[in-house]
Amino acid sequence: MTQTYYQHIIEHLSCAVVILDETFKVVLINTSAEVLFDISQRQAELIPFQSILPGEKTLFESITKVQQTGQELIKREQKLFIPSMGEVVADCAIKLLEVDGVKHKILLEFYQLDAKNRISRDESLYVQQQVVRGLAHEIKNPLGGLRGAAQLLERQLDSEELKEYTGIIITEADRLQNLMASMLGPHQQSETNPINIHEVLQRVRQLVKVEVDDRLVFKADYDPSIPDIEADLDQLVQIFLNLVRNAVQSMNGVGNIILKTRIKRHVIIDHQRYRIAASIDIIDDGCGVPPELQESMFYPLVTGRPEGTGLGLYICQTLVNRNGGMISCTSRPGHTVFSVVFPLEKASE
Repeated sequence: MTQTYYQHIIEHLSCAVVILDETFKVVLINTSAEVLFDISQRQAELIPFQSILPGEKTLFESITKVQQTGQELIKREQKLFIPSMGEVVADCAIKLLEVDGVKHKILLEFYQLDAKNRISRDESLYVQQQVVRGLAHEIKNPLGGLRGAAQLLERQLDSEELKEYTGIIITEADRLQNLMASMLGPHQQSETNPINIHEVLQRVRQLVKVEVDDRLVFKADYDPSIPDIEADLDQLVQIFLNLVRNAVQSMNGVGNIILKTRIKRHVIIDHQRYRIAASIDIIDDGCGVPPELQESMFYPLVTGRPEGTGLGLYICQTLVNRNGGMISCTSRPGHTVFSVVFPLEKASE
Protein backbone atom coordinates (compact mmCIF):
# COMPACT_ATOMS: atom_id res chain seq x y z
CA MET A 1 0.00 0.00 0.00
CA THR A 2 1.22 3.52 -0.80
CA GLN A 3 2.30 6.17 1.69
CA THR A 4 -0.60 8.32 0.48
CA TYR A 5 -3.01 5.55 1.51
CA TYR A 6 -1.64 5.46 5.05
CA GLN A 7 -1.73 9.27 5.28
CA HIS A 8 -5.38 9.13 4.22
CA ILE A 9 -6.14 6.74 7.10
CA ILE A 10 -4.28 8.94 9.62
CA GLU A 11 -6.20 12.00 8.46
CA HIS A 12 -9.52 10.31 9.24
CA LEU A 13 -8.63 9.13 12.75
CA SER A 14 -10.68 10.74 15.52
CA CYS A 15 -7.68 10.80 17.85
CA ALA A 16 -5.05 13.52 17.45
CA VAL A 17 -1.79 12.17 16.01
CA VAL A 18 1.54 14.03 16.25
CA ILE A 19 4.87 12.72 14.96
CA LEU A 20 8.08 14.32 16.26
CA ASP A 21 11.69 13.95 15.23
CA GLU A 22 14.46 13.20 17.72
CA THR A 23 14.71 16.91 18.67
CA PHE A 24 10.96 17.11 19.38
CA LYS A 25 10.22 19.11 16.24
CA VAL A 26 6.90 18.41 14.53
CA VAL A 27 7.11 16.21 11.46
CA LEU A 28 3.39 15.58 10.95
CA ILE A 29 0.03 16.22 12.57
CA ASN A 30 -3.33 14.93 11.40
CA THR A 31 -6.60 16.85 11.08
CA SER A 32 -7.75 15.97 14.61
CA ALA A 33 -4.46 17.34 15.99
CA GLU A 34 -4.93 20.53 13.96
CA VAL A 35 -8.29 20.97 15.69
CA LEU A 36 -7.00 20.08 19.17
CA PHE A 37 -3.95 22.35 19.07
CA ASP A 38 -5.53 25.06 16.87
CA ILE A 39 -2.70 24.98 14.35
CA SER A 40 -2.37 23.81 10.75
CA GLN A 41 0.07 21.21 9.45
CA ARG A 42 1.84 23.93 7.47
CA GLN A 43 2.23 26.14 10.56
CA ALA A 44 3.34 23.26 12.79
CA GLU A 45 5.84 21.56 10.49
CA LEU A 46 9.41 21.58 11.83
CA ILE A 47 8.68 23.84 14.80
CA PRO A 48 9.44 22.61 18.35
CA PHE A 49 6.42 20.91 19.87
CA GLN A 50 7.20 22.83 23.06
CA SER A 51 6.18 26.05 21.27
CA ILE A 52 2.68 24.60 20.77
CA LEU A 53 2.48 23.62 24.45
CA PRO A 54 4.51 26.31 26.24
CA GLY A 55 5.00 25.70 29.93
CA GLU A 56 4.14 22.00 29.62
CA LYS A 57 6.70 20.06 31.64
CA THR A 58 5.28 16.68 32.63
CA LEU A 59 4.44 15.61 29.07
CA PHE A 60 7.92 16.39 27.76
CA GLU A 61 9.53 14.55 30.65
CA SER A 62 7.49 11.51 29.59
CA ILE A 63 8.50 11.95 25.94
CA THR A 64 12.16 12.11 26.97
CA LYS A 65 11.77 8.95 29.05
CA VAL A 66 10.25 7.06 26.11
CA GLN A 67 13.03 8.29 23.84
CA GLN A 68 15.68 7.07 26.30
CA THR A 69 14.14 3.71 27.24
CA GLY A 70 12.18 2.80 24.11
CA GLN A 71 9.24 1.76 26.32
CA GLU A 72 5.78 2.95 25.43
CA LEU A 73 3.99 5.15 27.99
CA ILE A 74 0.34 6.02 28.42
CA LYS A 75 -0.48 9.15 30.41
CA ARG A 76 -4.07 9.24 31.67
CA GLU A 77 -6.04 12.47 32.07
CA GLN A 78 -3.11 14.67 31.10
CA LYS A 79 -3.94 18.36 31.51
CA LEU A 80 -2.63 20.43 28.61
CA PHE A 81 -2.75 24.21 28.39
CA ILE A 82 -3.13 25.39 24.80
CA PRO A 83 -2.75 29.19 24.58
CA SER A 84 -5.58 29.74 22.10
CA MET A 85 -7.90 27.07 23.55
CA GLY A 86 -7.35 27.05 27.29
CA GLU A 87 -6.98 23.86 29.32
CA VAL A 88 -7.95 20.52 27.80
CA VAL A 89 -7.77 17.04 29.30
CA ALA A 90 -6.58 14.09 27.24
CA ASP A 91 -5.19 10.57 27.49
CA CYS A 92 -1.83 10.47 25.74
CA ALA A 93 0.03 7.47 24.30
CA ILE A 94 3.76 7.95 23.60
CA LYS A 95 5.85 5.47 21.63
CA LEU A 96 8.86 5.31 19.35
CA LEU A 97 8.02 4.99 15.67
CA GLU A 98 10.06 2.61 13.56
CA VAL A 99 10.94 3.92 10.09
CA ASP A 100 13.10 1.75 7.80
CA GLY A 101 14.03 -0.45 10.75
CA VAL A 102 15.22 2.46 12.88
CA LYS A 103 13.27 3.84 15.84
CA HIS A 104 13.99 7.53 15.78
CA LYS A 105 10.62 9.23 15.36
CA ILE A 106 8.22 9.75 18.28
CA LEU A 107 4.51 9.04 17.89
CA LEU A 108 2.01 10.83 20.13
CA GLU A 109 -1.69 9.97 20.23
CA PHE A 110 -4.07 12.25 22.13
CA TYR A 111 -7.61 11.17 23.05
CA GLN A 112 -9.44 14.28 24.24
CA LEU A 113 -11.60 13.56 27.27
CA ASP A 114 -13.37 16.84 27.95
CA ALA A 115 -15.23 16.59 24.62
CA LYS A 116 -16.69 13.24 25.74
CA ASN A 117 -17.46 14.71 29.16
CA ARG A 118 -19.18 17.66 27.48
CA ILE A 119 -21.38 15.36 25.40
CA SER A 120 -22.30 13.40 28.52
CA ARG A 121 -23.01 16.64 30.39
CA ASP A 122 -25.16 17.96 27.54
CA GLU A 123 -27.22 14.76 27.49
CA SER A 124 -27.72 14.97 31.26
CA LEU A 125 -28.56 18.65 30.96
CA TYR A 126 -31.16 17.96 28.27
CA VAL A 127 -32.91 15.44 30.54
CA GLN A 128 -32.87 17.91 33.43
CA GLN A 129 -34.17 20.68 31.17
CA GLN A 130 -37.18 18.54 30.25
CA VAL A 131 -37.86 17.78 33.93
CA VAL A 132 -37.55 21.47 34.85
CA ARG A 133 -39.85 22.56 32.02
CA GLY A 134 -42.46 20.01 33.08
CA LEU A 135 -42.21 21.10 36.69
CA ALA A 136 -42.43 24.79 35.72
CA HIS A 137 -45.61 24.09 33.73
CA GLU A 138 -47.15 22.26 36.71
CA ILE A 139 -46.32 25.15 39.08
CA LYS A 140 -47.30 27.96 36.71
CA ASN A 141 -50.98 27.00 36.35
CA PRO A 142 -51.84 26.81 40.10
CA LEU A 143 -50.02 30.11 40.63
CA GLY A 144 -52.48 31.80 38.27
CA GLY A 145 -55.35 30.41 40.31
CA LEU A 146 -53.72 31.50 43.56
CA ARG A 147 -53.25 35.06 42.27
CA GLY A 148 -56.85 35.24 41.00
CA ALA A 149 -58.22 34.03 44.35
CA ALA A 150 -56.12 36.63 46.20
CA GLN A 151 -57.49 39.39 43.94
CA LEU A 152 -61.10 38.28 44.54
CA LEU A 153 -60.49 38.13 48.29
CA GLU A 154 -58.93 41.61 48.26
CA ARG A 155 -62.11 43.06 46.72
CA GLN A 156 -64.18 41.68 49.62
CA LEU A 157 -61.95 43.15 52.33
CA ASP A 158 -62.54 46.50 53.98
CA SER A 159 -59.47 46.43 56.19
CA GLU A 160 -56.38 48.03 54.65
CA GLU A 161 -54.23 45.91 56.97
CA LEU A 162 -55.71 42.69 55.56
CA LYS A 163 -55.40 44.00 52.01
CA GLU A 164 -51.70 44.40 52.67
CA TYR A 165 -51.49 40.61 53.13
CA THR A 166 -53.38 39.87 49.90
CA GLY A 167 -51.05 42.34 48.17
CA ILE A 168 -48.08 40.28 49.36
CA ILE A 169 -49.70 37.10 47.97
CA ILE A 170 -50.27 38.75 44.59
CA THR A 171 -46.74 40.19 44.43
CA GLU A 172 -45.10 36.87 45.33
CA ALA A 173 -47.33 35.00 42.85
CA ASP A 174 -46.21 37.41 40.12
CA ARG A 175 -42.57 36.93 41.09
CA LEU A 176 -42.89 33.15 40.90
CA GLN A 177 -44.79 33.40 37.60
CA ASN A 178 -41.89 35.40 36.14
CA LEU A 179 -39.40 32.85 37.48
CA MET A 180 -41.36 29.99 35.93
CA ALA A 181 -41.55 31.87 32.61
CA SER A 182 -37.76 32.29 32.65
CA MET A 183 -37.24 28.59 33.41
CA LEU A 184 -39.50 27.66 30.49
CA GLY A 185 -37.33 29.83 28.26
CA PRO A 186 -38.33 32.10 25.37
CA HIS A 187 -41.64 31.12 23.83
CA GLN A 188 -40.95 32.12 20.25
CA GLN A 189 -39.53 29.61 17.81
CA SER A 190 -36.26 30.38 16.05
CA GLU A 191 -36.63 32.31 12.80
CA THR A 192 -33.40 31.51 11.02
CA ASN A 193 -31.83 33.88 8.53
CA PRO A 194 -28.25 34.42 7.30
CA ILE A 195 -26.57 36.37 10.12
CA ASN A 196 -23.18 38.09 10.14
CA ILE A 197 -21.84 37.07 13.54
CA HIS A 198 -19.52 40.08 13.72
CA GLU A 199 -22.46 42.47 13.38
CA VAL A 200 -24.11 40.66 16.31
CA LEU A 201 -20.97 40.98 18.44
CA GLN A 202 -20.58 44.67 17.59
CA ARG A 203 -24.22 45.29 18.56
CA VAL A 204 -23.70 43.50 21.88
CA ARG A 205 -20.52 45.45 22.45
CA GLN A 206 -22.36 48.76 21.92
CA LEU A 207 -25.18 47.74 24.27
CA VAL A 208 -22.79 46.81 27.09
CA LYS A 209 -20.43 49.79 26.63
CA VAL A 210 -23.16 52.21 27.72
CA GLU A 211 -23.42 50.24 31.00
CA VAL A 212 -19.70 50.45 31.91
CA ASP A 213 -16.90 52.99 32.02
CA ASP A 214 -13.38 53.22 30.58
CA ARG A 215 -12.00 50.74 33.12
CA LEU A 216 -13.50 47.96 30.98
CA VAL A 217 -11.73 47.42 27.65
CA PHE A 218 -13.22 45.52 24.73
CA LYS A 219 -10.91 43.90 22.18
CA ALA A 220 -12.04 42.39 18.87
CA ASP A 221 -10.14 39.47 17.34
CA TYR A 222 -12.28 38.56 14.34
CA ASP A 223 -11.77 36.17 11.44
CA PRO A 224 -13.32 38.08 8.51
CA SER A 225 -13.51 34.93 6.39
CA ILE A 226 -16.35 33.45 8.48
CA PRO A 227 -19.50 33.26 6.32
CA ASP A 228 -23.01 34.07 7.55
CA ILE A 229 -24.59 31.77 10.13
CA GLU A 230 -28.13 30.45 9.72
CA ALA A 231 -29.66 31.49 13.04
CA ASP A 232 -32.20 33.69 14.80
CA LEU A 233 -30.85 37.25 15.14
CA ASP A 234 -32.65 38.19 18.36
CA GLN A 235 -31.66 34.92 20.03
CA LEU A 236 -28.00 35.36 19.04
CA VAL A 237 -28.01 38.86 20.54
CA GLN A 238 -29.55 37.45 23.75
CA ILE A 239 -26.93 34.68 23.97
CA PHE A 240 -23.91 36.94 23.65
CA LEU A 241 -25.43 39.76 25.68
CA ASN A 242 -25.85 37.32 28.60
CA LEU A 243 -22.29 36.00 28.22
CA VAL A 244 -20.68 39.44 27.97
CA ARG A 245 -22.66 40.78 30.94
CA ASN A 246 -21.58 37.73 32.95
CA ALA A 247 -17.98 38.55 32.07
CA VAL A 248 -18.45 42.18 33.14
CA GLN A 249 -19.91 41.08 36.49
CA SER A 250 -17.06 38.60 37.10
CA MET A 251 -14.57 41.47 36.73
CA ASN A 252 -16.68 44.06 38.60
CA GLY A 253 -16.50 46.19 35.46
CA VAL A 254 -12.68 46.38 35.44
CA GLY A 255 -10.50 44.46 32.98
CA ASN A 256 -10.43 43.15 29.42
CA ILE A 257 -13.00 41.28 27.37
CA ILE A 258 -11.92 39.73 24.07
CA LEU A 259 -14.50 38.87 21.42
CA LYS A 260 -12.82 36.26 19.23
CA THR A 261 -14.08 34.39 16.16
CA ARG A 262 -12.45 31.54 14.30
CA ILE A 263 -13.24 28.78 11.82
CA LYS A 264 -13.20 25.30 13.39
CA ARG A 265 -12.98 22.07 11.45
CA HIS A 266 -14.30 18.58 12.14
CA VAL A 267 -16.59 19.55 15.00
CA ILE A 268 -19.08 17.21 16.71
CA ILE A 269 -22.38 18.77 17.78
CA ASP A 270 -25.18 16.62 19.16
CA HIS A 271 -23.46 13.44 17.88
CA GLN A 272 -23.22 14.89 14.35
CA ARG A 273 -19.88 15.65 12.69
CA TYR A 274 -19.52 18.91 10.78
CA ARG A 275 -16.56 19.61 8.52
CA ILE A 276 -16.62 23.32 9.24
CA ALA A 277 -18.10 25.53 11.98
CA ALA A 278 -17.85 29.02 13.42
CA SER A 279 -16.41 29.37 16.92
CA ILE A 280 -17.18 32.50 18.96
CA ASP A 281 -15.22 32.97 22.19
CA ILE A 282 -15.98 35.45 24.96
CA ILE A 283 -12.73 35.75 26.94
CA ASP A 284 -12.27 37.69 30.16
CA ASP A 285 -9.53 38.11 32.76
CA GLY A 286 -11.84 38.08 35.76
CA CYS A 287 -11.84 35.89 38.85
CA GLY A 288 -13.04 32.81 36.95
CA VAL A 289 -15.79 30.30 37.60
CA PRO A 290 -15.43 28.49 40.96
CA PRO A 291 -14.27 24.89 40.36
CA GLU A 292 -17.28 23.47 42.20
CA LEU A 293 -19.62 25.19 39.70
CA GLN A 294 -17.83 24.36 36.47
CA GLU A 295 -19.66 21.08 35.90
CA SER A 296 -23.10 22.45 36.77
CA MET A 297 -23.00 26.10 35.64
CA PHE A 298 -25.44 25.49 32.76
CA TYR A 299 -28.05 23.85 34.98
CA PRO A 300 -31.06 25.96 36.05
CA LEU A 301 -30.92 27.79 39.39
CA VAL A 302 -27.14 27.31 39.73
CA THR A 303 -25.30 30.56 40.46
CA GLY A 304 -22.17 31.75 42.20
CA ARG A 305 -23.55 35.22 42.99
CA PRO A 306 -25.85 35.98 45.95
CA GLU A 307 -28.01 38.21 43.76
CA GLY A 308 -28.04 35.82 40.77
CA THR A 309 -31.07 33.83 39.61
CA GLY A 310 -29.09 30.98 38.07
CA LEU A 311 -31.04 31.25 34.82
CA GLY A 312 -28.71 33.28 32.56
CA LEU A 313 -26.45 30.45 31.41
CA TYR A 314 -29.36 28.02 31.38
CA ILE A 315 -31.18 30.28 28.91
CA CYS A 316 -27.98 30.69 26.87
CA GLN A 317 -27.65 26.90 26.61
CA THR A 318 -31.31 26.59 25.57
CA LEU A 319 -30.99 29.25 22.86
CA VAL A 320 -27.68 27.89 21.55
CA ASN A 321 -29.19 24.40 21.25
CA ARG A 322 -32.28 25.84 19.58
CA ASN A 323 -30.02 27.33 16.90
CA GLY A 324 -28.13 24.08 16.32
CA GLY A 325 -24.97 24.97 18.21
CA MET A 326 -23.14 24.04 21.40
CA ILE A 327 -21.66 26.03 24.28
CA SER A 328 -18.80 25.19 26.64
CA CYS A 329 -16.55 26.91 29.15
CA THR A 330 -12.99 26.62 30.41
CA SER A 331 -12.03 28.73 33.38
CA ARG A 332 -9.20 29.49 35.75
CA PRO A 333 -8.51 32.69 37.70
CA GLY A 334 -7.56 35.40 35.21
CA HIS A 335 -8.70 33.52 32.11
CA THR A 336 -12.27 32.40 31.40
CA VAL A 337 -13.46 31.40 27.93
CA PHE A 338 -17.07 30.78 26.97
CA SER A 339 -17.09 29.16 23.53
CA VAL A 340 -20.15 28.99 21.29
CA VAL A 341 -19.91 26.91 18.12
CA PHE A 342 -22.38 26.94 15.22
CA PRO A 343 -22.15 24.66 12.17
CA LEU A 344 -21.64 26.33 8.80
CA GLU A 345 -22.90 23.41 6.73
CA LYS A 346 -24.93 20.24 6.96
CA ALA A 347 -23.61 17.35 9.05
CA SER A 348 -21.16 14.92 7.43
CA GLU A 349 -22.40 11.44 6.72
